[in-house]
Amino acid sequence: MKRQARKTRQPNHQMRWRFVLGFWLVCACVLVVRAVDLQVIQHDFLAHQGDIRNLRVEPLAAHRGVIRDRDGRPLAVSTPVVTLWANPREALENQEQWSRLAGNPVISQQDFASKVRRHESREFIYLGRGLAPEAAKAVLDLNVPGIHSLTEYRRYYPAGEVTSHVVGFTNIDDQGQEGVELDMESHLSGKSGRKKVVRDLLGRVIQDIEVLEPAEPGEDVTLSIDLRLQYLAYRELLGAVQQFKAKGGSAVVLDVRTGEVLAMVNQPAYNPNNRGNLDTGALRNRAVTDLFEPGSTMKPFTVAAAMEMGMVTPSTTINTHPGTLRVGSKTIRDHRDYGVIDITTVLTKSSNVGTSKLALAMEPLALPNYLERFGFGQATAIDFPGESNGMLPLRSHWREVERAALSYGYGLSVSAVQLAQAYAVIANDGVKVPLTLKKVASQPAGEQVLGKPVARQLVQMLETVVSQVGTASRAQVPGYQVAGKTGTVHKVVSGGYADDSYIGLFAGLAPATDPRIVTVVVIDDPRSDAYYGGLVAAPAFSRIMGGVLRTLHVPPDRPEGLLAGSPDTEDRS
Repeated sequence: MKRQARKTRQPNHQMRWRFVLGFWLVCACVLVVRAVDLQVIQHDFLAHQGDIRNLRVEPLAAHRGVIRDRDGRPLAVSTPVVTLWANPREALENQEQWSRLAGNPVISQQDFASKVRRHESREFIYLGRGLAPEAAKAVLDLNVPGIHSLTEYRRYYPAGEVTSHVVGFTNIDDQGQEGVELDMESHLSGKSGRKKVVRDLLGRVIQDIEVLEPAEPGEDVTLSIDLRLQYLAYRELLGAVQQFKAKGGSAVVLDVRTGEVLAMVNQPAYNPNNRGNLDTGALRNRAVTDLFEPGSTMKPFTVAAAMEMGMVTPSTTINTHPGTLRVGSKTIRDHRDYGVIDITTVLTKSSNVGTSKLALAMEPLALPNYLERFGFGQATAIDFPGESNGMLPLRSHWREVERAALSYGYGLSVSAVQLAQAYAVIANDGVKVPLTLKKVASQPAGEQVLGKPVARQLVQMLETVVSQVGTASRAQVPGYQVAGKTGTVHKVVSGGYADDSYIGLFAGLAPATDPRIVTVVVIDDPRSDAYYGGLVAAPAFSRIMGGVLRTLHVPPDRPEGLLAGSPDTEDRS
């Protein structure tokens, strides 16, 4: 009995082994089933969940096209910058780490906390845009959860305010706002792409996976502007405005054969790289937006009309005695009684009486219709943003006083670029070519709007204006024959004309023997003792034109020591 009892108490090792083996087999089966479930059944779902936590699709920035001058010098380029942004929800989950931003010069802890709490329901807010990579790195290196970065591009303008009115600028989203940047937005703007990246738990990009859509950079644009001439014109215009305490001014330089704008400057100007304290009045490209009555600079076109109609020749005489002319209720006056003078002297002395008599001898609509052929009252072909059309009245009936005033530049309005275009017609043997701010490969076809013989005679007549006995001896350029015309007009104010506010003008061309360049200078509201165009605008014209001709290596057409005229000659118009 005792032996049988002991025998029954001995452990069953075989059963234990089977139990342990079964337990591990069950565990193995569970693991296999779970692995199959994870790796096969739920693979797509889990892979997607992992991807959305680590994979991100980010924009791939595209830079704008480069704007260059005619010789390839950069006028506007895009530089890479860093934009910092935050996910407020993510940041709020890690508030204990905000202290890392304490004392940070780019984003302070207080500013960060304020922005995040103010937009706690959002998943994207900007912290700082257009930051230098070094400044952004000072924030990113702190590894604050919720702060991320993007690479963008910011526009930089190497010539600053010198080309500001032509080139314009972009906004913070790199979209053109003024000038060529706005006018050629569709060409300059690129198309952003997309790329897939891997981010770590702190939101940092640790790997670029693939480019889903490549970025397409914008097209480069080559302007007709010559940066050397732009600097030259800017310096001389600024000097004239400061010297005569003027409100502002403009200068335009054209190639008469191609219609290219070689320089276009204005005062006041602005720095497109730093617009923090920008005066919005400085944004205007006055050369194309601001209108003024052209005054005596219009007299050559009145004379040209009379010559083309066969009414007069350069040597035809006209009686301007006694220096006044009564037209209706208005008395038209010259600076003095010039008596009987020829048509050339009408321009030389800038006789209002002489041009008024020519206009009154024409058919009533003849002169306005003739001026329209030169582009007055119409926008030019440069199609610049904000360009003004000017104003050339279209009337079925013209009173005599209106026709007389039109002959010496009152009763219509023009812009500096329109006036330059009209003088380019005279310089180009009467052919009007479209103006352009883009560099052209060949000379464009033009329209003959003025007879070639008349155009050449007119140039010779205008040479006398820039002579010892003319109104613009200060417009002379050493070594070159110059032709041109001064203008001085009262500014239009509410209720009529200002008695003590003027615009001084000079429009001219050179070399007169074979015209290549036309330059127009406008000085707005000079406040010194001098205000006549021959005193305030002609000297600036001389310096600009002389520099342009020498820079472009245009051969002199007059020996250096044979210049007529004296700077002490009284200049009036």
